[in-house]
Amino acid sequence: MSSLYGRRSFVSAVASLTGLAVARLSARQEPTGQPTGSATEGFDLAWLDELQGQHKQLYDLGGHQLSSDPQPLRFARNFLDTFRDVYRLEFPDIDTAIGISGPAFPMNASDRLWVKYKLGERASIVDPMTQQPAERNIFYDDGSDTSVTALEARGTTFWQCNVAVGVISQQLATAFQMPVADVRADVVAGLNPGVRLMPSHVMAIALAQEHGFSYMKP
Repeated sequence: MSSLYGRRSFVSAVASLTGLAVARLSARQEPTGQPTGSATEGFDLAWLDELQGQHKQLYDLGGHQLSSDPQPLRFARNFLDTFRDVYRLEFPDIDTAIGISGPAFPMNASDRLWVKYKLGERASIVDPMTQQPAERNIFYDDGSDTSVTALEARGTTFWQCNVAVGVISQQLATAFQMPVADVRADVVAGLNPGVRLMPSHVMAIALAQEHGFSYMKP
């Protein structure tokens, strides 16, 4: 009886180990880390592969309060200036990206959105020219070397978190008593030219670092 029991135990053990090996082999044969057909639907992530600079720097403005910092893009400007002056490197040999999520959303919004949804008033952002709540994107093109357009001209990519767009759209829809879907479509259509809409801010940060970007949170 003990001999029979021993043989059964041995067979069971072999079967278990075989099943485990098959499972591990199957797992290795399954594609990993590759997006499915729907994973990138509606999002263009190819720009990350297109940036091949020798040095890459990401500036995380996800939770940045624009009302308390009149020049939030100065760090990216400094990075570009010093690499140009010391190593004679400029785009496309050097890459910069600005990641934007919740509170910093107005930086990615067109003047039309600032006026329609009173973004300056809602975010307590004062226009230095009028000393009143801003009714224009004061960060976009003020003629300085720390404006959005100045950095874009030097190859900087700006992205916008799609999850934050959903939250912001809900807030604006409630405040202005409008359908959320209509506000969301309006917000996406009203992003500044060239802004990359990313599935989420945290995903974009991870992908940027995987593509060789170093990380800085001003």
